[in-house]
Amino acid sequence: MRSWWWKILCGAFLFFTVIGGFLMPVPRLDILNETIRNLYFHVPMWFTMMALFGGAFYYSIKYLSSGDLRYDVYAVQLTNTGIMFSILGMLTGMAWAKYTWGEIWSNDPKQLGTALCMLIYFAYSILRSGLKDEEKRAKISSVYNIFAFAMMIPLILILPRMVDSLHPGNGGNPAFKQYDLDNNMRIVFYPAVVGWIMFGTWISTLLIRTDLLRAERENEFLFSFEKDKK
Repeated sequence: MRSWWWKILCGAFLFFTVIGGFLMPVPRLDILNETIRNLYFHVPMWFTMMALFGGAFYYSIKYLSSGDLRYDVYAVQLTNTGIMFSILGMLTGMAWAKYTWGEIWSNDPKQLGTALCMLIYFAYSILRSGLKDEEKRAKISSVYNIFAFAMMIPLILILPRMVDSLHPGNGGNPAFKQYDLDNNMRIVFYPAVVGWIMFGTWISTLLIRTDLLRAERENEFLFSFEKDKK
């Protein structure tokens, strides 16, 4: 977490995403036209959200198996950052839908599944804020986080593929891979995915460090950083 090289790489990927995303040529397709450039932002936002929620899922299990409250801090801050990216993903998706589908919300199965997923994670934050005891809050929210991640998989990745959907790759619609993701777009898209995931991780590490410092100052955790280094 203290290495600096990946942060420079993250910045380089995001810089390339922004510059390449607006300047690299894109295929001219009916309806999509220039809005296809949103692919470099909207889709990576969802990938980042899922990666962060996956990390929170992992650390929730680690907390329940060890009782180490640091893992609860990792889980909650990864979840908080994931929620932020879910909001960004929804907003970029609604803007894209307005120009391609004619309205920001069309009750598309993937829209509905994502909205339900977001509500589940919003409830996670509300649950934590309603519990005062540190250990009780950590245990209950860790169990809930595991449940939330288990619900996210079918809501976003499985159920929308089983019904008709306006989203590419779902309900018989061809995915971007076969439809419009040409070689020029791949050059920008793949670094964009990596860059946004790294950026989300970077934000999470900053929040984790801040929370751990606050917790140490308030004597909420009985652990030693020297012991952790070993």
